Amino acid sequence: MRKRLHTAPVIRFAHRSATALAIALATTSFFGSAPEAHALKIFGLTLFEGDKDEVEVIDPVKYDVTFQAGDADSNLEERLENAASLIADKENPVSGDLGIVIKAREDRDRLVAVLFEEARYGGIVNITIAGQDIDRLPPNPSFDRSKPIPVTVSVEPGPVFTLGKITMLGDAAGRDPAEYDLTPDGKAGSRLIIKAGETIIRDLKNEGRPLAELTTREVVADHSTNKVDVTLDARGGPVAPFGSVAVKGARAVNPDFIRRYSRLDQGQQYSPDQMKKAADRLRELSVFSSLTIQEDKSLAPDGSIPLSIEVSEGKFRYFGFGAEYSSLDGGGLSGYWGHRNLFGQAESLRVEGEVSGLGSTEGTDVGDLNYRAGVYFKKPGMFLPQITFDASVEAKTENYDTYDAESVTALGQFTYELTDQDKFTGGGEIAYTQTHDVYGDNDYLTFSLPVSYERDARDNKLDPTEGYYGTLSAKPSYEALNGTVFSSFEGSISGYLGLGQEDRVVLAARLAAGTLIGGDGLASIPATRRFYAGGGGSVRGYSYREISPYNSDDEALGGRSYMLTSLEARIKITDSIGIVPFLDVGTVATEIVPDFSDIRMGAGIGLRYATPFGPLRIDFALPLDRYEGGSSYGIYAGIGQSF
Repeated sequence: MRKRLHTAPVIRFAHRSATALAIALATTSFFGSAPEAHALKIFGLTLFEGDKDEVEVIDPVKYDVTFQAGDADSNLEERLENAASLIADKENPVSGDLGIVIKAREDRDRLVAVLFEEARYGGIVNITIAGQDIDRLPPNPSFDRSKPIPVTVSVEPGPVFTLGKITMLGDAAGRDPAEYDLTPDGKAGSRLIIKAGETIIRDLKNEGRPLAELTTREVVADHSTNKVDVTLDARGGPVAPFGSVAVKGARAVNPDFIRRYSRLDQGQQYSPDQMKKAADRLRELSVFSSLTIQEDKSLAPDGSIPLSIEVSEGKFRYFGFGAEYSSLDGGGLSGYWGHRNLFGQAESLRVEGEVSGLGSTEGTDVGDLNYRAGVYFKKPGMFLPQITFDASVEAKTENYDTYDAESVTALGQFTYELTDQDKFTGGGEIAYTQTHDVYGDNDYLTFSLPVSYERDARDNKLDPTEGYYGTLSAKPSYEALNGTVFSSFEGSISGYLGLGQEDRVVLAARLAAGTLIGGDGLASIPATRRFYAGGGGSVRGYSYREISPYNSDDEALGGRSYMLTSLEARIKITDSIGIVPFLDVGTVATEIVPDFSDIRMGAGIGLRYATPFGPLRIDFALPLDRYEGGSSYGIYAGIGQSF
């Protein structure tokens, strides 16, 4: 016997009801009990979600729930229990007798959705309250409240269905169902079928067809064979270019700037990917609290598809502070104030101050600390939407074991986005520096022309699981006080490989190298431009800039070249917590190419806690080839992966 798919309650899984079902499927995984937690806030950010303030329930009614999952296996039973809010909220009363009925009816839809996801199209869900089926209760039920009201949730999962005949019609005809994971005798879960229809529409839209739609999504279950026949009918509509772009909701941010910076140029062929990239690009300006880009439901008379960019502006002024800590180099505190929309086109101004070296292993007084203050300006979309202008003035006082320095640096540079992944940056820099190091007290006035190229092919900038990230940079310089010409060249590449289901293990590796040519000996080059290694962003386990060539008096010289490599295994223990064993290797030499005569290695393990703004990081590292009298271990804390 063949019949339209149904279960109790009757739900016809076809195109008209697919939207409601998709919503039910999307919400299913968000219901379920959560472990008890406590709130922890750092700098105003909630890191662990704590107990919420209790909400007063009007006319509270308590209930007891019994759950029966029939012959469901342990995984399915767990999914069903997690989907039932009657179970998750069993310690909390509902509001009134009708409240428990509403909760039960919502649960039935959720449980049916879970069965559909598991291809259990013949399953039955029954819920009774005080022994009465919820479909037979009166509109305003009344229960005996002298004790908790008994509720029974009973699920008979039924057999697992597989796919039978798969029919593609309309503009979906001719496409291979296997490309959409639809194969005879294959998996028949509702999520897979819904995803197949969505992917077909996505493919049609990627052909430049903005009006593509799924006209039929029909599933017919044959309960005699446990097969599911699927029919998908799609209408592509005409190929169309982008038309006019309307901007809605903008007040302080110039609408013409929003339109121009989106790069959704009129006449360009319609592309959902370009719309997504435009939305991401605009969000990165940090001036909008919400942003959506939508196409109209019909074409304009000229055959183009009009677009609308709807924005809600956020707060433009902000301030805050941060902290970091290393057991070797001490703690650091920073504060900042900024404006995100200075002149109405998302120009940003940021003023920062920082002090570091607090409580370092050497013991410090106020005069031994490191200080930094700076003013930073950014103008996106300068001249062209792809060009960003940056300017800054920064003053530093640095007191390290290797050298002391005071400097003032002014920088101006332009960044051009070659592609979505590639950027080229070039500009000019002037730096005045006073140093005290192994070569005595020296003053430098350096003019530089820094240029760099960046390629970012990571899947996620905050916590990548695949792809790679590479940089190349050159900084030709002229030191005016002594007439010295020198240049530094650096490059780095990091790669990421996710393993296992949901990338529970990510292997990460980084290789970096640099060389410094020119100058009349190291003394003619500012200490701040020579190379050192060691510290949280380099070879962990060693102090900041501890790795360096040394003279016979054990005084750090700094180097002309370096090479660093790091290996990490980022292992998720839970969705929020992970551990990271790592190995760092580095060498610094006085020659323009490292001779690898002095290789330093650090190894250790880190703890990660996932947050929306990147993982919180704590690393413990040991130097495997410790300097005499040098650091014996290091503990580092920060935000974000180490690379």
